[in-house]
Amino acid sequence: QVQLVESGGGLVQPGGSLTLSCRASGSIVTTYNMGWYCQAPGKQRELVAIIETDGYANYLDSVKDRFTISRDNANNTVYLQMNSLKPGDTAVYFCHVEGQNTVVTDGIPRVSDFEAWGQGTQVTVSS
Repeated sequence: QVQLVESGGGLVQPGGSLTLSCRASGSIVTTYNMGWYCQAPGKQRELVAIIETDGYANYLDSVKDRFTISRDNANNTVYLQMNSLKPGDTAVYFCHVEGQNTVVTDGIPRVSDFEAWGQGTQVTVSS
């Protein structure tokens, strides 16, 4: 079973920076799209940034030029560097990973597609 472990959230003043990280584990063979979503109180979860296997990235308009998503394929890890943070960035941030892992059924290993979510990490931007 694939697990995602996030870290890096916290309280920061407006204009400050944070870096979130998310490492996937669980007999992973390969990863495809890796992304970060955010959910503010009373709002729906929305995509913040996504990065493809080849490094191509796409961002929510409100974070372009402030946030940078990157990935370490060797360690199945995705990062989100957040600069010039604003109070409106306050939310719980979730990582999301798609890929393939090895599962064992009746003693027979096989490769299976997976889609997994992190547990969420709180980012609060406030003075």
